[in-house]
Amino acid sequence: MNKLGLLGKNISYSFSRAYFKEKFETENINHTTYDNFDIENIELFPTIIKNTKGLKGLNVTIPYKEKVIPYLDKINKKAKAIGAVNTIKITKKGKLVGYNTDCYGFKKTLKPLIKSHHKNALILGTGGASKAIAYTLDEMGITYKYVSRKLSVGIGFSYDTLTEDDIKNHQIIINCTPLGTFPDIEDCPNIPYEGISKKHILFDLIYNPEETKFLKHGKENQARIINGLGMLEFQAEKAWSIWNIK
Repeated sequence: MNKLGLLGKNISYSFSRAYFKEKFETENINHTTYDNFDIENIELFPTIIKNTKGLKGLNVTIPYKEKVIPYLDKINKKAKAIGAVNTIKITKKGKLVGYNTDCYGFKKTLKPLIKSHHKNALILGTGGASKAIAYTLDEMGITYKYVSRKLSVGIGFSYDTLTEDDIKNHQIIINCTPLGTFPDIEDCPNIPYEGISKKHILFDLIYNPEETKFLKHGKENQARIINGLGMLEFQAEKAWSIWNIK
């Protein structure tokens, strides 16, 4: 039996396990299982590799997309440039190879929505997922700035310094923070939503709930809104092709 799984912390809500369970049933894939590997700290990761017989690959989620890198034998060129890994392939020789499929999923989801005026973006948050978003925006020729709690090198705005005009001048806004994830559905990033218009795209990497408070604010201002579900589906299929289990 081949085994796959999701590495993360507090991941009982996981999209991945349900997605692959349904995929395996629909496509009559009987030789592969997908489980959650919910660990308190990354130091427990080698134990999973050592003790899980038949393990062929893993997805990686918060908070280990960056922390897992030192444990890998090799990192794909794109994942290295991004600085975050969300997919691991375990080779026949037992080597751990890191990839990033977040960038693929994000690009496939965002690209059909882009119009000529979508030149500038704001990335809310600076974690592992935001790095893949930044990499993809670079690929697409879209200028971006990070928004974080504190101003530092490489951070364009803090939530305290962000103005309504800044929102007006950045017509793609991507939430890469966990703010608004179930069960804390009343949370959302603290930005001047009054600057949002029908020219904006608001993209939330969160998929549970389907419509976060961040997206609701966008909808109220006639923006195009999109959650993280499509991106997750694209990246899951990309991960499956990397594992390439026959």
